[in-house]
This record gives sequence, structure tokens and C-alpha cells, in this order.
Amino acid sequence: MATAEFTDCLQQVGEVAGEVWHCLSHQGPMSNAKLAKEIDAPRDVVMQAVGWLAREGKVMIIEGSRGRTIELV
Repeated sequence: MATAEFTDCLQQVGEVAGEVWHCLSHQGPMSNAKLAKEIDAPRDVVMQAVGWLAREGKVMIIEGSRGRTIELV
């Protein structure tokens, strides 16, 4: 049963990663906080999705004086 839960979680993160990519594609770079508000998913899943996209080289996480900004590569 744990495998099914893991697969469901992984699928959810993957789907949210697609939403993150589309949001950044249409609205441009944005902060972690704004991105989490724009995506209709739990904040931790949004951050996992950002990590997934960063690992795949599709987004960059820019550290600025006012926090992190996420942008497409």
C-alpha cells in the first residue's frame, strides 16, 4: 500500500510541476510566496514541484535581497 501512496504523491508533484511551468510561462518570474498563491495546491507540493523542475534544468531559483525568485530557464 505504501507504494501506491508514493506513486500518487509523485504523480501529484509532477502535475503541480506542470502547473508551475505554465504559470511562470504566462506570468514570468515570481517569488516563492506569489507562486504558491497562484497554484491551487498545498505550498509544500508547490515547492517540491519547483525542486523537481530545478533538478531537470527547467527553472532557476534566484536568491535576491528580498527572497527567492523562480524563473524559467
